[in-house]
Amino acid sequence: MGSQFGKVLKFGGSSVGQAERLQRVVEIVGRERQAAPVAVVVSAMGDSTDLLVQAAGLAAAQDLARAEHIIDTIADRSTVAALTVAERLAESAPGRPAPEITPVVRAHFASLRQILYGVSLLRERTAQTLDLIMAFGERLSALLVADLLAFSGIPARFVDSRDWLVTDDHFGTASVDLTATRTRVDSLATDWSQLVPVTMGFVGASADGRTTTLGRNGSDYTASLLAWALGASEVNVFTDVPGVMTADPDLVRDAYPLSQMSYLEALELANFGAAMFHPRTMIPLIQAEIPMRIRSTLRPADPGTVIDSQGVRDESRPTSVTSLENLALLGIQWRSITRPAQVAQRVLHALAESGVTIWMENQAAHGQAMALAVPAAQAARAAAAVEGALEPELRRGEVEPVTVRAPVTLLTLVGEAMGQTAGVSGRFFNALGTVGINVLASVQGASSRSVSCAIPAQDTTVAVRAVHAAFNFAHQQVTLLVLGKGTVGSKLLEQIRSQRESLRNDHDVLAVVAGLVSSRTALFDPDGIDLDRYADSMERALPSPPQFLSLLDRLCHLPVPVLVDCTAADGMEALYLEALRRGIHVVAANKKPLTIRWAEREALMSAARKAHRTYRYETTVGAGLPVIETLKDLVRTGDVVKLVEGSFSGTLGYLTNELMAGLPLSQAVRTARSLGYTEPNPQDDLSGLDVARKALILARELGFPVELSDVGVESLVPASMLASMPLEQFYAALEAHDTEVERRLARLRDEGKVLRYLARIDPGSGNAPCSVTVGPVEIPLSHPATRLRGSESFVAFTTERYADYPLIVQGAGAGGAVTAAGVLADVLRIAQALRGR
Repeated sequence: MGSQFGKVLKFGGSSVGQAERLQRVVEIVGRERQAAPVAVVVSAMGDSTDLLVQAAGLAAAQDLARAEHIIDTIADRSTVAALTVAERLAESAPGRPAPEITPVVRAHFASLRQILYGVSLLRERTAQTLDLIMAFGERLSALLVADLLAFSGIPARFVDSRDWLVTDDHFGTASVDLTATRTRVDSLATDWSQLVPVTMGFVGASADGRTTTLGRNGSDYTASLLAWALGASEVNVFTDVPGVMTADPDLVRDAYPLSQMSYLEALELANFGAAMFHPRTMIPLIQAEIPMRIRSTLRPADPGTVIDSQGVRDESRPTSVTSLENLALLGIQWRSITRPAQVAQRVLHALAESGVTIWMENQAAHGQAMALAVPAAQAARAAAAVEGALEPELRRGEVEPVTVRAPVTLLTLVGEAMGQTAGVSGRFFNALGTVGINVLASVQGASSRSVSCAIPAQDTTVAVRAVHAAFNFAHQQVTLLVLGKGTVGSKLLEQIRSQRESLRNDHDVLAVVAGLVSSRTALFDPDGIDLDRYADSMERALPSPPQFLSLLDRLCHLPVPVLVDCTAADGMEALYLEALRRGIHVVAANKKPLTIRWAEREALMSAARKAHRTYRYETTVGAGLPVIETLKDLVRTGDVVKLVEGSFSGTLGYLTNELMAGLPLSQAVRTARSLGYTEPNPQDDLSGLDVARKALILARELGFPVELSDVGVESLVPASMLASMPLEQFYAALEAHDTEVERRLARLRDEGKVLRYLARIDPGSGNAPCSVTVGPVEIPLSHPATRLRGSESFVAFTTERYADYPLIVQGAGAGGAVTAAGVLADVLRIAQALRGR
């Protein structure tokens, strides 16, 4: 074969198990084939292989009816998925003969039903028969994908992997005859550059034609073997994730895909249980120096993770932190033994003879103790094997009875350059110690490519997050699409411009504003908008409604994309959802998406979690003050909040301060607006609606499903003054109200009281529901809110830990500059979370 065939594309079961994903497979193959020839390897659809194994077991137990029902289920699901895709493809190709999906599926399973009937008669399910039965899932998947590709206009041909993948007859875990396999591929692939061969993963055949399977990760292994035999330029493995992650995204919300890693790092991950890799899969690629790229079926435009001989030799960071769960830790101790090494050898030999998998083996430096991590399901067998091997020593009291601790987790940090960097192990264990996790056993390999330890299973999530956070896992820019260039937006752009060098040099963060959107037009430059001249560029741009989804589509392909909402617009939650679906982080000063109906708000939060992206909104309550983060920290650390009280609006805090100082209400409002303290419409502030939204946000942070309509709100001015009217008419109405306000203030001064506009969140107790109220209150001089000056905000948290003296957050709570600084801080927190600092 030629030295460069093109790509081998491998699609796993989840990539072909549903109609939507199956259609994506067709689209991906079509796009990839435009650049170079491709060959396709597919797994069985969804969980078909597991179901086929179950059917074989039922047939052996003579429960043929249930076995047949399972086959019907697989057939129905496969037919529906393929027909759905065919119908969608037909819309773009009217008149083209549709593939005969139903007859193909029916004929395919006809012979399987006969095999199951034979199994039921024999009452036996041999390894050879099971391999034959399992092959039906892979073969059907390849047949259907080939038919759908051909129907879409892509020349494709089904190629039975048993025609080229030659193995021995170790059924279930067959070994490949490389020489015979390459010879078969050479003879079959004469026209594969003109069409797309679609073959099965996992399945081969012995030299005499009997069906075999390759065992764990067999489909990936098939793809790497085919690439090796073809001399392909690259293997692309399509999965549910956008690449090899820095950690399990189910455990670490800020985990992200690595851009590159080495073969040896991949092998190290495989050695510690990473399901994505298997040593056999990597060996053909290492021998032929063929890169592998892990890509997402759902987000094929993402670059994925490239695995090659070089990797990224960045000594500043490891590659990934992994956690292998459901293990047991065996402890073996002996004394008064002259040759302890022989004891260790006997232990390992006994476990190997018993078929026990050893994930970690640690022998104490003095040679008289061992710790072994094995699958929890094999713990009893392992303990019995060890005690049997050491029976004489146990009887003489020279060896302690084997201890078993389960469940435990094997936590591993992997990185090619770790051995060249001082302090990696220290940081690893320090991170665990800081969060109070007890290390049960540890080991570091001679290659210094990894460090591992066994920890209690209940600490898995905390441990993974702690280690992930302890290392610099990102060294990349953050790319911003800023919505709104008003008071907050313009200040944000100025802060980014003026601090660009400081952020890069002192914090290793490059903040790039790729997009800027106003109400009239938008700018977008993937290399970054010139922040010295953006105002002129916006003025010269032709007015046109911004195409938000198009901008998001462009943004999502840039490094660490972040949507930054500096508007007060309604309905932005829909845009946030679209951003999160595209893998874009969201930072917002806009309160309104957090005050929509509870169910919709929870859907938004869930979307962020599912997308493994961050939605930060610290500035929605206290501008630049850490109000939300403080509340989250209280809850995260197990404190119980009894009361939240405070002035959540720097605007109203400023107004009440000025009123107490003798300034008329109308003049105070004019001044506040000129200083940028108020919303664009000051009536929003005076109504208390803005404060109500902030109180609602905090109540919901406590987990209460409160709606905005549940908040008791009393405005600072009569309701008649809140009706829609021109700004000057509103100011005139305020002037007419000044006298009445002054009478109230004079009375308060006489009584030694102060006017403040406060919100109160009472979580309630027992059967009492959460209560949220907002309004002007008359407080004694002893109240902490009397200390407020100017536009300061004030929030007091009374909790079980802060019962006698509430935890108080106080400071500037309004103004474009402090709000913009809070927004920028949220952006930097995303970068720091990714970098693990």
